[in-house]
Formats: sequence, structure tokens, C-alpha cells
Amino acid sequence: MRVHVVSDVHGNSRDLAAAGAGADALVCLGDLVLFLDYADHSRGIFPDLFGVANADALVELRTARRFEEARALGRRLWGELDRTGVSRESVIEGAVRRQYAELFAAFPTPTYATYGNVDIPRLWPEYAAPGTTVLDGQRAEIGGRVFGFVGGGLTTPMRTPYEISDEEYAAKIEAVGEVDVLCTHIPPDVPELCYDTVARRFERGSAALLHAIRTTRPRYALFGHVHQPLVRRMRIDGTECVNVGHFNATGTPYVLEW
Repeated sequence: MRVHVVSDVHGNSRDLAAAGAGADALVCLGDLVLFLDYADHSRGIFPDLFGVANADALVELRTARRFEEARALGRRLWGELDRTGVSRESVIEGAVRRQYAELFAAFPTPTYATYGNVDIPRLWPEYAAPGTTVLDGQRAEIGGRVFGFVGGGLTTPMRTPYEISDEEYAAKIEAVGEVDVLCTHIPPDVPELCYDTVARRFERGSAALLHAIRTTRPRYALFGHVHQPLVRRMRIDGTECVNVGHFNATGTPYVLEW
């Protein structure tokens, strides 16, 4: 059995179309939407609306953790757009829908997918074809092994679309229970797995996920979210914990075989 796993696709539909080649199934751990590419500030919804110079400024502020200034810049730019009579919600949703139409069309059959923190879950049912199974706090059997899926991220100053409370996230982890492969968007709360060496900050990992790994001991815990982690994989007790990679940048899936 061969399963390919991707995360943090962020608009890379070209490579996504080939990500399932040679695999029995594709697993996607979310973040399909590209709002702003931190490596190429000309790509994404934000620069399309406000230009590359403003994207440069926003990335600089966020990277320096000057979140209040970043939000002030965003409020000013969105305010200018609002004064044109255009609804920001309709603009964002329209852009996300265009990306989703292209990305979901690239998924092979079968695909098992969960949400990332920048995704908009309420839109997914409109684009997921019959060959794509969307799971969040749920399980699926793939090739005789049980996979558990928990999507989304935890609350942060970034205020991305699908951030939830620690309690809600922990409830989804508990609902999944004991599995062979635990698939999440965010990593367990381990500093080496949560630190992004390029953004120079810790992303939020889940303590509930770490507890589940230690108590239920799945064979694998697979995740993404941290684009340039200090450590890409480590063993926690009997579980191999793997950041499957920043697919937007690499275009290469992680391969799981048994």
C-alpha cells in the first residue's frame, strides 16, 4: 500500500494534479488557500488586491511580530477598499472560490482531506467531488490501517479563518481516539516541531495532540503548518512524528508505504 501525503498546498494546483501519481490514495492536511506567499510576495489574494509593496510591508511586520501594526495596515487597506463600495467579504470569498475550484479539480480519486487554519470549511462541500472524502474529528480506513483526521489551527494573533479554541480542538482529538495514523494540520506542542526557522517564530502546536500521541501511540503522526521547521521529524515514544512538508514550495508529497 502506498499513500501520498501533502500539506500547505497554498495554491499549487499544478503539482497537486500529479501528487497522487503512483499512489493508492492521497491525503491532504489542508491550507489550500494562498492569501500571501511569504517567499514570493507577488502571489496570493492580498497582493492581487493591494499590490506587492503592501505585501512586502505586511510580511515585514508579521515576521517582526509587530502584529498590531500589521493589523493597522490591513485595516487601512481594507478601509480604502470598503470606500469603493465593494464588500471585503465578497472579494475574499470570490478569490477563495476561484482557488478552490482549481484545487479540488486537481485532487485524484481517492483523496482524504482535512482543513488547514487558512481554509474556509463551509465552502468545501461545494467543491469536493465524490472521490474526495473530507474528515475533521473523524476516522477512515485506508489499506487496512485506521487514519484519524483533525483539521484547523488554534487561536493566534494572526486570526486566520479556521482557528478554534484549545477545548474544541481537544474534543476533536478525543473523538478520533486510537488510530494507526493520526493526521492533523498543526503539529504537537513540541518546540523543535513548532519553530519556523525562516519566519523566526514559534507556530502554535497542540498539547492535546501531544497527549494523544503519548497515550494512544499511533504508528505515525503526520502534520504540516510549519513551513520551515527546525526539526522535520522526531520519535515520541513509539510514534514517528513527521512534518510532511510545505507542498507549495516543494511540489513533492510525503510517501507512506506498508
